[in-house]
Amino acid sequence: MTAYDLWRPVSGCGPACLPSPGVVPGVPAAVRARRLVALLGMLVAGAVLAVLLPVLPTGERQAAVRGWARRTARAAGVRLVVRGRPPRRRALLVANHESWLDVLAVLAVAPAAMVAKSEVRGWPLLGRLAGAAGTLFVDRARPRDLPDTVARVAAALRAGRSVAVFPEGTTWCGDGGCRPGGGFRPAVFQAAVDAGAPVVPLRIGYRCAATGAGTTAAAFLGEENLWRSVRRVLGTRRLVVEVTVTATLYPARNADRRVLARAAEAAVHLVPSPPRLAAAPAGPPSVPGPTGESAAAVRELGLAA
Repeated sequence: MTAYDLWRPVSGCGPACLPSPGVVPGVPAAVRARRLVALLGMLVAGAVLAVLLPVLPTGERQAAVRGWARRTARAAGVRLVVRGRPPRRRALLVANHESWLDVLAVLAVAPAAMVAKSEVRGWPLLGRLAGAAGTLFVDRARPRDLPDTVARVAAALRAGRSVAVFPEGTTWCGDGGCRPGGGFRPAVFQAAVDAGAPVVPLRIGYRCAATGAGTTAAAFLGEENLWRSVRRVLGTRRLVVEVTVTATLYPARNADRRVLARAAEAAVHLVPSPPRLAAAPAGPPSVPGPTGESAAAVRELGLAA
């Protein structure tokens, strides 16, 4: 596996992973239009916030980002549910990746510097806000830059900042369908080992409160256009994003980043996801969590939960 593969895996998810027509309850056109206007308003507010963030004290900056992310999700008609206690100190936050909404979910729970692809820098309004919030941009077309990216993440952690990353490298439809071929890529976990920083795995899941079932309505998959995904979110009734904060991992000095990545991935997939109403293509089985003897093996390899 090359460094390029670590940062740019190819998702096997596509249109077949999305909800079938009529499965997920929708909202009237007037509600969709109102949500769109509210979302655009929050993007404009984000552009103003981007100007203010650099001059705000750390505590106020984090509170402002958290508040903006929560209000933006609400503007899109999405309700946020948080389970567990978010970290209060520096940590490497790692999460599964399904949607563009994942970024808002992480920022709403634990404001952190995001690791994002360099293309995000050019997005209207969002790119500017991301830069002002201290996003670490990664050029996925330059795999030789990977060691520098790991060094920058480690430097941010040493400086007392939290950093959030999606180590699957791309978006997937979730546990109910296709599973990531390579799971959590281990490279960025080296930054936590080098900086002596804890790792906090986050499980992000989506469900429709109107049916109580899990859904891929929020997914942003493959070659899909971002606007199409946004429209689907705006048109979904009672969409809920759930963020579960799992047990913190404390890597020992000289811990193996690959073992750390597997432990974080297992912690994320230990959280059960609600059954889906829409069928999805069959995929490999989910990775079981580290229980019993496997948990003991993880501890022996230099990790503590």
